[in-house]
Amino acid sequence: MRDLLRDSLGRSLRELSEQDRLSAAWPVACGSVLAEHGEVLHLDPERVLHIRVDSPVWMQQFLHMRSALAGDLARIAGVPIASIRFETPSPRRPSSAA
Repeated sequence: MRDLLRDSLGRSLRELSEQDRLSAAWPVACGSVLAEHGEVLHLDPERVLHIRVDSPVWMQQFLHMRSALAGDLARIAGVPIASIRFETPSPRRPSSAA
């Protein structure tokens, strides 16, 4: 059933930009729980997909799934992906009050 949904979604995304196709394919490729902890940022000119991960705790899970996610996203979205780069938000610096 999951493969059927993936193929169906892939066909319905053809009219969207690559960025939009990847964003729409994200929760299907990794599942809704994992998708809540990552966000598609952009696909760079070298075809590296940048994903923001909300915490270092989730980073390990994404890293273990990197290859499978790249393949699934490319197939569902119909967008060639060379690799995925996971990024965590930069820690905020405390503002200095004068």
